[in-house]
Amino acid sequence: MDRERQKKAPIYEALEEFKKKRVVPFDVPGHKRGRGNPELVQLLGEKCVSLDVNSMKPLDNLCHPVSVIREAEELAAEAFGAASAYLMVGGTTSAVQSMILSVVKAGDKIILPRNVHKSVINALVLCGGIPIYVNPEMNQKLGISLGMQVEKVKQAIEDNPDAVAVFVNNPTYYGICSDIKTIVQLAHARGMKVLADEAHGTHLYFGKNLPISAMAAGADMAAVSMHKSGGSLTQSSLLLLNKGVNTDYVRQIINLTQTTSASYLLLSSLDISRRNLALRGEESFAKVVEMAEYARREINSIGGYYAYGKELVNGDSIFDYDVTKLSVYTRDIGLAGIEVYDLLRDEYDIQIEFGDISNILAYISIGDRIQDIERLVGALDDIERLYKKDSSGLLSGEYISPKVVMSPQKAFYSEKVSVPVEASSGRVCAEFVMCYPPGIPILAPGEMITDDVVQYILYAKKKGCSMQGTEDPAVDHLMVLANI
Repeated sequence: MDRERQKKAPIYEALEEFKKKRVVPFDVPGHKRGRGNPELVQLLGEKCVSLDVNSMKPLDNLCHPVSVIREAEELAAEAFGAASAYLMVGGTTSAVQSMILSVVKAGDKIILPRNVHKSVINALVLCGGIPIYVNPEMNQKLGISLGMQVEKVKQAIEDNPDAVAVFVNNPTYYGICSDIKTIVQLAHARGMKVLADEAHGTHLYFGKNLPISAMAAGADMAAVSMHKSGGSLTQSSLLLLNKGVNTDYVRQIINLTQTTSASYLLLSSLDISRRNLALRGEESFAKVVEMAEYARREINSIGGYYAYGKELVNGDSIFDYDVTKLSVYTRDIGLAGIEVYDLLRDEYDIQIEFGDISNILAYISIGDRIQDIERLVGALDDIERLYKKDSSGLLSGEYISPKVVMSPQKAFYSEKVSVPVEASSGRVCAEFVMCYPPGIPILAPGEMITDDVVQYILYAKKKGCSMQGTEDPAVDHLMVLANI
Protein backbone atom coordinates (compact mmCIF):
# COMPACT_ATOMS: atom_id res chain seq x y z
CA MET A 1 0.00 0.00 0.00
CA ASP A 2 1.36 3.40 -1.03
CA ARG A 3 0.93 5.57 2.09
CA GLU A 4 1.58 8.81 0.20
CA ARG A 5 -1.13 7.98 -2.31
CA GLN A 6 -3.48 6.98 0.52
CA LYS A 7 -3.27 10.52 1.91
CA LYS A 8 -5.57 11.62 -0.90
CA ALA A 9 -9.35 11.85 -0.48
CA PRO A 10 -10.52 12.73 -4.01
CA ILE A 11 -14.28 12.99 -3.33
CA TYR A 12 -13.79 15.08 -0.21
CA GLU A 13 -11.29 17.31 -2.03
CA ALA A 14 -13.67 17.76 -4.98
CA LEU A 15 -16.46 18.78 -2.61
CA GLU A 16 -14.20 21.34 -0.96
CA GLU A 17 -13.35 22.83 -4.35
CA PHE A 18 -16.99 22.84 -5.34
CA LYS A 19 -17.97 24.71 -2.18
CA LYS A 20 -15.43 27.47 -2.88
CA LYS A 21 -17.07 28.25 -6.24
CA ARG A 22 -20.44 29.21 -4.74
CA VAL A 23 -22.34 27.64 -7.63
CA VAL A 24 -25.99 28.77 -7.97
CA PRO A 25 -28.13 25.58 -7.85
CA PHE A 26 -30.85 24.98 -10.41
CA ASP A 27 -30.71 21.23 -9.86
CA VAL A 28 -31.79 18.86 -7.11
CA PRO A 29 -31.96 18.43 -4.14
CA GLY A 30 -34.74 20.95 -3.78
CA HIS A 31 -33.68 22.34 -0.41
CA LYS A 32 -31.04 24.34 -2.39
CA ARG A 33 -28.12 24.09 0.04
CA GLY A 34 -30.56 24.28 2.94
CA ARG A 35 -32.19 27.61 2.08
CA GLY A 36 -35.56 25.94 1.56
CA ASN A 37 -35.44 24.01 4.84
CA PRO A 38 -34.01 26.05 7.73
CA GLU A 39 -34.97 23.40 10.30
CA LEU A 40 -32.75 20.94 8.45
CA VAL A 41 -29.87 23.41 8.57
CA GLN A 42 -30.45 23.91 12.28
CA LEU A 43 -30.33 20.16 12.84
CA LEU A 44 -27.39 19.22 10.61
CA GLY A 45 -25.46 22.45 10.19
CA GLU A 46 -24.89 24.69 7.17
CA LYS A 47 -21.76 22.91 5.94
CA CYS A 48 -23.36 19.50 6.00
CA VAL A 49 -26.49 20.60 4.13
CA SER A 50 -24.51 22.64 1.61
CA LEU A 51 -22.61 19.49 0.62
CA ASP A 52 -25.78 17.48 0.08
CA VAL A 53 -25.51 17.86 -3.68
CA ASN A 54 -26.41 16.05 -6.87
CA SER A 55 -24.09 14.25 -9.26
CA MET A 56 -22.42 16.63 -11.72
CA LYS A 57 -19.35 16.52 -13.93
CA PRO A 58 -16.86 17.90 -11.35
CA LEU A 59 -18.14 15.43 -8.73
CA ASP A 60 -18.47 12.35 -10.98
CA ASN A 61 -21.35 9.86 -10.92
CA LEU A 62 -21.49 6.69 -8.82
CA CYS A 63 -23.35 4.74 -11.51
CA HIS A 64 -20.61 5.30 -14.07
CA PRO A 65 -17.56 6.84 -12.37
CA VAL A 66 -14.79 8.24 -14.52
CA SER A 67 -12.95 10.71 -12.25
CA VAL A 68 -12.98 11.40 -8.51
CA ILE A 69 -15.27 8.50 -7.53
CA ARG A 70 -13.29 6.09 -9.66
CA GLU A 71 -10.08 7.29 -8.01
CA ALA A 72 -11.65 6.90 -4.56
CA GLU A 73 -12.64 3.32 -5.42
CA GLU A 74 -9.13 2.55 -6.63
CA LEU A 75 -7.69 3.90 -3.38
CA ALA A 76 -10.16 1.77 -1.40
CA ALA A 77 -9.18 -1.35 -3.34
CA GLU A 78 -5.50 -0.68 -2.65
CA ALA A 79 -6.11 -0.01 1.06
CA PHE A 80 -8.09 -3.23 1.50
CA GLY A 81 -5.82 -5.42 -0.63
CA ALA A 82 -8.52 -6.01 -3.25
CA ALA A 83 -8.38 -5.96 -7.02
CA SER A 84 -11.42 -3.68 -7.21
CA ALA A 85 -13.75 -1.86 -4.83
CA TYR A 86 -17.14 -0.23 -5.14
CA LEU A 87 -18.49 2.52 -2.91
CA MET A 88 -21.97 1.50 -1.73
CA VAL A 89 -24.61 3.90 -0.39
CA GLY A 90 -27.35 1.34 0.27
CA GLY A 91 -25.62 -0.17 3.26
CA THR A 92 -23.98 -3.56 3.37
CA THR A 93 -27.40 -5.00 2.54
CA SER A 94 -26.89 -3.59 -0.95
CA ALA A 95 -23.34 -4.95 -1.12
CA VAL A 96 -24.41 -8.44 0.01
CA GLN A 97 -27.25 -8.55 -2.48
CA SER A 98 -25.01 -7.33 -5.30
CA MET A 99 -22.52 -10.12 -4.51
CA ILE A 100 -25.19 -12.79 -4.71
CA LEU A 101 -26.98 -11.36 -7.76
CA SER A 102 -23.61 -11.23 -9.56
CA VAL A 103 -23.07 -14.96 -9.15
CA VAL A 104 -26.39 -16.71 -8.53
CA LYS A 105 -29.14 -16.98 -11.14
CA ALA A 106 -32.58 -18.59 -10.98
CA GLY A 107 -32.26 -22.25 -10.01
CA ASP A 108 -28.58 -22.00 -9.05
CA LYS A 109 -27.50 -23.48 -5.73
CA ILE A 110 -25.50 -21.56 -3.15
CA ILE A 111 -23.94 -23.21 -0.08
CA LEU A 112 -24.30 -21.11 3.06
CA PRO A 113 -24.81 -21.24 6.81
CA ARG A 114 -28.36 -20.63 8.00
CA ASN A 115 -27.28 -17.92 10.48
CA VAL A 116 -26.93 -15.34 7.70
CA HIS A 117 -28.30 -11.80 7.69
CA LYS A 118 -31.75 -11.36 6.16
CA SER A 119 -30.17 -9.54 3.18
CA VAL A 120 -28.75 -12.87 1.98
CA ILE A 121 -32.09 -14.65 1.86
CA ASN A 122 -33.73 -11.51 0.46
CA ALA A 123 -31.27 -11.77 -2.43
CA LEU A 124 -32.37 -15.36 -3.03
CA VAL A 125 -35.98 -14.17 -3.13
CA LEU A 126 -34.94 -11.71 -5.83
CA CYS A 127 -32.82 -14.03 -7.98
CA GLY A 128 -34.47 -17.41 -7.41
CA GLY A 129 -31.36 -19.08 -6.02
CA ILE A 130 -31.61 -22.31 -4.01
CA PRO A 131 -30.01 -22.31 -0.55
CA ILE A 132 -28.02 -25.37 0.50
CA TYR A 133 -27.59 -24.90 4.23
CA VAL A 134 -24.55 -26.06 6.15
CA ASN A 135 -26.21 -25.98 9.54
CA PRO A 136 -23.76 -24.68 12.12
CA GLU A 137 -23.11 -26.25 15.49
CA MET A 138 -24.56 -24.55 18.54
CA ASN A 139 -22.83 -23.57 21.73
CA GLN A 140 -25.60 -24.84 23.96
CA LYS A 141 -24.61 -22.74 26.97
CA LEU A 142 -24.27 -19.43 25.13
CA GLY A 143 -27.17 -20.14 22.81
CA ILE A 144 -25.29 -18.97 19.71
CA SER A 145 -24.57 -20.62 16.40
CA LEU A 146 -20.94 -21.19 15.54
CA GLY A 147 -18.96 -21.17 12.31
CA MET A 148 -19.03 -23.44 9.27
CA GLN A 149 -17.14 -26.68 9.88
CA VAL A 150 -14.77 -27.49 7.04
CA GLU A 151 -15.88 -31.13 6.85
CA LYS A 152 -19.54 -30.09 6.52
CA VAL A 153 -18.66 -27.58 3.80
CA LYS A 154 -16.62 -30.22 2.00
CA GLN A 155 -19.55 -32.64 2.19
CA ALA A 156 -21.97 -30.00 0.91
CA ILE A 157 -19.66 -29.29 -2.04
CA GLU A 158 -19.39 -33.00 -2.85
CA ASP A 159 -23.16 -33.47 -2.56
CA ASN A 160 -23.87 -30.39 -4.68
CA PRO A 161 -21.15 -30.18 -7.35
CA ASP A 162 -23.46 -27.94 -9.40
CA ALA A 163 -23.49 -25.22 -6.72
CA VAL A 164 -22.08 -21.93 -7.98
CA ALA A 165 -20.90 -20.35 -4.73
CA VAL A 166 -20.18 -20.72 -1.03
CA PHE A 167 -21.18 -17.92 1.33
CA VAL A 168 -19.29 -17.27 4.60
CA ASN A 169 -19.84 -14.94 7.57
CA ASN A 170 -16.47 -13.41 8.49
CA PRO A 171 -16.99 -12.91 11.42
CA THR A 172 -20.48 -13.48 12.82
CA TYR A 173 -22.15 -10.76 14.90
CA TYR A 174 -20.82 -12.55 17.99
CA GLY A 175 -17.20 -12.67 16.73
CA ILE A 176 -17.07 -16.30 15.54
CA CYS A 177 -14.85 -16.98 12.50
CA SER A 178 -14.84 -20.01 10.21
CA ASP A 179 -11.73 -21.34 8.47
CA ILE A 180 -12.42 -19.18 5.45
CA LYS A 181 -9.04 -19.80 3.82
CA THR A 182 -9.58 -23.56 3.66
CA ILE A 183 -13.18 -23.06 2.54
CA VAL A 184 -11.90 -20.88 -0.32
CA GLN A 185 -9.48 -23.63 -1.37
CA LEU A 186 -12.23 -26.28 -1.32
CA ALA A 187 -14.67 -24.11 -3.28
CA HIS A 188 -12.17 -22.92 -5.87
CA ALA A 189 -11.06 -26.51 -6.52
CA ARG A 190 -14.64 -27.16 -7.72
CA GLY A 191 -14.97 -23.88 -9.64
CA MET A 192 -17.23 -22.24 -7.07
CA LYS A 193 -17.00 -18.60 -6.02
CA VAL A 194 -16.66 -17.62 -2.36
CA LEU A 195 -18.66 -14.65 -1.08
CA ALA A 196 -18.00 -13.18 2.36
CA ASP A 197 -20.25 -11.11 4.58
CA GLU A 198 -17.78 -8.86 6.41
CA ALA A 199 -20.37 -6.46 7.78
CA HIS A 200 -18.55 -6.79 11.09
CA GLY A 201 -15.04 -7.20 9.74
CA THR A 202 -13.69 -3.86 8.47
CA HIS A 203 -10.97 -3.89 11.14
CA LEU A 204 -9.65 -7.27 9.96
CA TYR A 205 -7.96 -5.45 7.07
CA PHE A 206 -5.98 -3.09 9.28
CA GLY A 207 -5.58 -4.55 12.78
CA LYS A 208 -2.77 -6.88 13.79
CA ASN A 209 -3.25 -10.37 15.28
CA LEU A 210 -6.89 -10.45 14.23
CA PRO A 211 -8.64 -13.14 12.13
CA ILE A 212 -7.79 -13.24 8.45
CA SER A 213 -9.77 -10.98 6.10
CA ALA A 214 -11.74 -12.36 3.17
CA MET A 215 -9.49 -10.76 0.56
CA ALA A 216 -6.34 -12.14 2.22
CA ALA A 217 -8.01 -15.56 2.37
CA GLY A 218 -8.64 -15.45 -1.39
CA ALA A 219 -12.43 -14.98 -1.34
CA ASP A 220 -13.84 -13.66 -4.60
CA MET A 221 -16.06 -10.93 -3.13
CA ALA A 222 -16.64 -9.34 0.27
CA ALA A 223 -19.23 -6.91 1.61
CA VAL A 224 -17.66 -4.62 4.21
CA SER A 225 -19.60 -2.30 6.54
CA MET A 226 -17.35 0.73 6.77
CA HIS A 227 -19.97 2.46 8.90
CA LYS A 228 -19.71 -0.15 11.67
CA SER A 229 -16.12 -0.50 12.83
CA GLY A 230 -14.62 1.73 10.11
CA GLY A 231 -16.04 5.09 11.15
CA SER A 232 -17.97 6.24 8.07
CA LEU A 233 -21.57 7.46 8.08
CA THR A 234 -24.44 5.03 8.59
CA GLN A 235 -25.52 3.33 5.36
CA SER A 236 -22.11 3.60 3.68
CA SER A 237 -20.31 0.41 2.75
CA LEU A 238 -17.81 -1.21 0.38
CA LEU A 239 -17.98 -4.13 -2.00
CA LEU A 240 -14.55 -5.67 -2.55
CA LEU A 241 -13.57 -7.90 -5.47
CA ASN A 242 -10.55 -10.14 -5.87
CA LYS A 243 -8.78 -11.02 -9.09
CA GLY A 244 -10.76 -13.06 -11.59
CA VAL A 245 -14.12 -11.37 -11.04
CA ASN A 246 -15.68 -9.46 -13.95
CA THR A 247 -15.77 -5.97 -12.44
CA ASP A 248 -17.75 -4.36 -15.27
CA TYR A 249 -20.51 -6.96 -14.92
CA VAL A 250 -20.63 -6.45 -11.15
CA ARG A 251 -21.05 -2.72 -11.69
CA GLN A 252 -24.05 -3.49 -13.91
CA ILE A 253 -25.54 -5.69 -11.19
CA ILE A 254 -25.01 -2.97 -8.57
CA ASN A 255 -26.81 -0.50 -10.81
CA LEU A 256 -29.89 -2.74 -10.96
CA THR A 257 -30.77 -1.87 -7.37
CA GLN A 258 -28.56 0.96 -6.09
CA THR A 259 -29.83 4.53 -6.20
CA THR A 260 -28.99 6.85 -9.10
CA SER A 261 -28.97 9.74 -6.60
CA ALA A 262 -26.02 8.81 -4.41
CA SER A 263 -25.47 10.92 -1.29
CA TYR A 264 -22.15 12.78 -1.39
CA LEU A 265 -22.25 12.91 2.39
CA LEU A 266 -22.05 9.11 2.40
CA LEU A 267 -19.51 8.97 -0.42
CA SER A 268 -17.19 11.52 1.17
CA SER A 269 -17.46 9.74 4.53
CA LEU A 270 -16.27 6.54 2.85
CA ASP A 271 -13.42 8.44 1.21
CA ILE A 272 -12.28 10.11 4.45
CA SER A 273 -12.70 6.95 6.53
CA ARG A 274 -10.67 4.88 4.06
CA ARG A 275 -7.88 7.46 4.30
CA ASN A 276 -8.05 7.42 8.09
CA LEU A 277 -7.85 3.62 8.26
CA ALA A 278 -5.08 3.38 5.70
CA LEU A 279 -2.94 5.89 7.61
CA ARG A 280 -3.93 5.17 11.22
CA GLY A 281 -5.94 1.93 11.22
CA GLU A 282 -3.31 -0.32 12.77
CA GLU A 283 -2.81 2.03 15.70
CA SER A 284 -6.56 2.68 16.10
CA PHE A 285 -7.56 -0.98 16.14
CA ALA A 286 -4.77 -1.86 18.55
CA LYS A 287 -6.51 0.49 21.00
CA VAL A 288 -9.89 -1.08 20.21
CA VAL A 289 -8.49 -4.54 21.02
CA GLU A 290 -6.96 -3.23 24.23
CA MET A 291 -10.26 -1.66 25.34
CA ALA A 292 -12.28 -4.76 24.47
CA GLU A 293 -9.92 -7.08 26.33
CA TYR A 294 -9.91 -4.76 29.33
CA ALA A 295 -13.72 -4.69 29.35
CA ARG A 296 -13.81 -8.48 29.04
CA ARG A 297 -11.59 -8.93 32.10
CA GLU A 298 -13.52 -6.40 34.17
CA ILE A 299 -16.94 -7.84 33.29
CA ASN A 300 -15.82 -11.38 34.04
CA SER A 301 -14.53 -10.24 37.45
CA ILE A 302 -18.06 -9.10 38.42
CA GLY A 303 -19.36 -12.65 38.53
CA GLY A 304 -22.54 -13.92 36.90
CA TYR A 305 -21.64 -12.65 33.44
CA TYR A 306 -19.45 -14.35 30.87
CA ALA A 307 -17.70 -12.08 28.37
CA TYR A 308 -16.29 -14.67 26.01
CA GLY A 309 -13.19 -14.46 23.86
CA LYS A 310 -10.29 -16.42 22.37
CA GLU A 311 -10.72 -19.29 24.84
CA LEU A 312 -13.64 -20.48 22.66
CA VAL A 313 -11.38 -21.23 19.70
CA ASN A 314 -11.35 -24.93 18.84
CA GLY A 315 -9.81 -24.86 15.37
CA ASP A 316 -13.02 -26.08 13.73
CA SER A 317 -16.49 -24.63 14.35
CA ILE A 318 -14.72 -21.70 16.03
CA PHE A 319 -11.60 -21.48 13.92
CA ASP A 320 -10.77 -18.01 15.23
CA TYR A 321 -12.37 -15.28 17.33
CA ASP A 322 -12.58 -11.54 16.78
CA VAL A 323 -11.60 -10.10 20.17
CA THR A 324 -12.95 -6.64 19.31
CA LYS A 325 -16.46 -8.09 19.81
CA LEU A 326 -17.61 -7.62 23.41
CA SER A 327 -20.24 -10.35 23.56
CA VAL A 328 -21.54 -11.07 27.06
CA TYR A 329 -23.64 -14.02 28.23
CA THR A 330 -26.24 -12.88 30.78
CA ARG A 331 -28.52 -15.82 31.62
CA ASP A 332 -26.58 -16.79 34.77
CA ILE A 333 -27.87 -13.62 36.47
CA GLY A 334 -31.42 -14.65 35.60
CA LEU A 335 -31.87 -12.06 32.86
CA ALA A 336 -32.20 -12.47 29.11
CA GLY A 337 -29.80 -10.39 27.07
CA ILE A 338 -32.63 -8.18 25.83
CA GLU A 339 -33.60 -7.44 29.46
CA VAL A 340 -30.06 -6.27 30.25
CA TYR A 341 -30.12 -4.25 27.02
CA ASP A 342 -33.31 -2.49 28.14
CA LEU A 343 -31.96 -1.81 31.65
CA LEU A 344 -28.74 -0.31 30.29
CA ARG A 345 -30.68 2.07 28.07
CA ASP A 346 -33.58 2.94 30.36
CA GLU A 347 -31.77 3.13 33.71
CA TYR A 348 -28.18 4.01 32.79
CA ASP A 349 -28.44 5.88 29.47
CA ILE A 350 -26.14 3.37 27.80
CA GLN A 351 -27.07 2.19 24.31
CA ILE A 352 -25.48 -1.11 23.33
CA GLU A 353 -25.75 -2.81 19.94
CA PHE A 354 -28.25 -5.52 20.79
CA GLY A 355 -29.56 -8.04 23.27
CA ASP A 356 -30.92 -11.44 22.33
CA ILE A 357 -32.29 -14.28 24.43
CA SER A 358 -28.98 -15.07 26.14
CA ASN A 359 -26.42 -12.38 25.28
CA ILE A 360 -25.67 -8.72 24.80
CA LEU A 361 -23.20 -7.14 22.40
CA ALA A 362 -21.45 -3.87 23.14
CA TYR A 363 -19.87 -2.67 19.90
CA ILE A 364 -16.41 -1.20 20.49
CA SER A 365 -14.77 0.78 17.70
CA ILE A 366 -12.37 3.59 16.91
CA GLY A 367 -14.69 6.17 18.50
CA ASP A 368 -14.79 4.66 22.00
CA ARG A 369 -12.96 5.90 25.09
CA ILE A 370 -11.80 4.09 28.20
CA GLN A 371 -14.13 6.18 30.40
CA ASP A 372 -17.07 4.88 28.36
CA ILE A 373 -15.89 1.33 28.99
CA GLU A 374 -15.69 2.05 32.70
CA ARG A 375 -19.26 3.36 32.68
CA LEU A 376 -20.53 0.23 30.94
CA VAL A 377 -18.71 -2.06 33.39
CA GLY A 378 -20.06 -0.09 36.35
CA ALA A 379 -23.61 -0.32 35.02
CA LEU A 380 -23.34 -4.09 34.48
CA ASP A 381 -22.02 -4.44 38.03
CA ASP A 382 -25.03 -2.48 39.28
CA ILE A 383 -27.47 -4.57 37.26
CA GLU A 384 -26.00 -7.80 38.60
CA ARG A 385 -26.32 -6.54 42.17
CA LEU A 386 -29.79 -4.97 41.87
CA TYR A 387 -31.65 -7.13 39.35
CA LYS A 388 -30.15 -10.62 39.61
CA LYS A 389 -32.74 -13.37 39.98
CA ASP A 390 -33.26 -17.10 39.62
CA SER A 391 -32.34 -18.22 36.11
CA SER A 392 -34.63 -21.24 35.95
CA GLY A 393 -37.21 -21.10 33.18
CA LEU A 394 -35.13 -18.99 30.81
CA LEU A 395 -35.12 -20.20 27.22
CA SER A 396 -31.75 -20.87 25.60
CA GLY A 397 -30.68 -20.61 21.98
CA GLU A 398 -30.77 -18.10 19.12
CA TYR A 399 -30.73 -20.61 16.26
CA ILE A 400 -33.18 -23.38 15.36
CA SER A 401 -32.20 -25.60 12.45
CA PRO A 402 -34.83 -25.12 9.72
CA LYS A 403 -36.60 -27.63 7.53
CA VAL A 404 -36.57 -26.15 4.03
CA VAL A 405 -39.62 -27.11 1.98
CA MET A 406 -39.15 -24.89 -1.07
CA SER A 407 -37.03 -22.01 -2.38
CA PRO A 408 -37.40 -18.60 -0.71
CA GLN A 409 -38.54 -17.03 -3.97
CA LYS A 410 -41.27 -19.59 -4.69
CA ALA A 411 -42.60 -19.38 -1.13
CA PHE A 412 -42.50 -15.58 -1.02
CA TYR A 413 -44.53 -15.21 -4.22
CA SER A 414 -46.97 -18.08 -3.60
CA GLU A 415 -50.57 -17.62 -2.49
CA LYS A 416 -50.57 -17.12 1.25
CA VAL A 417 -52.91 -16.75 4.20
CA SER A 418 -52.57 -15.23 7.67
CA VAL A 419 -52.75 -17.46 10.75
CA PRO A 420 -52.13 -16.76 14.45
CA VAL A 421 -48.57 -17.54 15.54
CA GLU A 422 -49.88 -20.04 18.11
CA ALA A 423 -51.69 -21.96 15.35
CA SER A 424 -48.90 -21.85 12.74
CA SER A 425 -46.96 -25.01 13.63
CA GLY A 426 -46.90 -27.46 10.73
CA ARG A 427 -47.44 -24.74 8.11
CA VAL A 428 -44.87 -23.42 5.62
CA CYS A 429 -43.75 -19.85 6.30
CA ALA A 430 -44.16 -17.35 3.46
CA GLU A 431 -42.38 -14.38 5.04
CA PHE A 432 -39.52 -13.53 7.37
CA VAL A 433 -39.56 -13.50 11.17
CA MET A 434 -36.52 -12.17 13.01
CA CYS A 435 -35.23 -10.25 15.98
CA TYR A 436 -33.47 -7.09 14.81
CA PRO A 437 -30.64 -6.69 15.49
CA PRO A 438 -28.97 -9.01 14.63
CA GLY A 439 -31.30 -9.63 11.68
CA ILE A 440 -30.76 -13.40 11.42
CA PRO A 441 -34.13 -14.90 10.44
CA ILE A 442 -35.86 -17.21 12.90
CA LEU A 443 -37.98 -18.17 9.90
CA ALA A 444 -37.47 -17.50 6.20
CA PRO A 445 -39.88 -18.05 3.30
CA GLY A 446 -40.14 -21.73 2.39
CA GLU A 447 -39.34 -23.09 5.86
CA MET A 448 -41.55 -25.35 7.97
CA ILE A 449 -42.85 -23.81 11.20
CA THR A 450 -42.33 -26.11 14.19
CA ASP A 451 -43.43 -26.09 17.82
CA ASP A 452 -39.91 -25.01 18.83
CA VAL A 453 -40.04 -22.05 16.46
CA VAL A 454 -43.45 -20.96 17.74
CA GLN A 455 -42.19 -21.20 21.33
CA TYR A 456 -39.12 -19.14 20.47
CA ILE A 457 -41.12 -16.38 18.73
CA LEU A 458 -43.57 -16.07 21.62
CA TYR A 459 -40.74 -16.06 24.17
CA ALA A 460 -38.70 -13.44 22.27
CA LYS A 461 -41.78 -11.20 22.03
CA LYS A 462 -42.48 -11.60 25.74
CA LYS A 463 -38.91 -10.64 26.65
CA GLY A 464 -39.07 -7.49 24.52
CA CYS A 465 -37.05 -8.38 21.44
CA SER A 466 -37.71 -6.13 18.43
CA MET A 467 -39.47 -8.46 15.99
CA GLN A 468 -39.47 -7.68 12.28
CA GLY A 469 -40.14 -9.13 8.85
CA THR A 470 -43.83 -9.94 9.11
CA GLU A 471 -46.75 -8.25 7.39
CA ASP A 472 -48.39 -8.03 10.80
CA PRO A 473 -46.60 -5.23 12.70
CA ALA A 474 -47.51 -6.82 16.04
CA VAL A 475 -46.21 -10.26 14.94
CA ASP A 476 -49.38 -11.88 16.28
CA HIS A 477 -50.01 -13.51 12.90
CA LEU A 478 -47.75 -15.14 10.29
CA MET A 479 -48.24 -15.41 6.55
CA VAL A 480 -48.12 -19.07 5.52
CA LEU A 481 -48.59 -20.91 2.26
CA ALA A 482 -52.27 -21.29 1.53
CA ASN A 483 -52.14 -24.77 0.03
CA ILE A 484 -49.52 -26.52 2.17
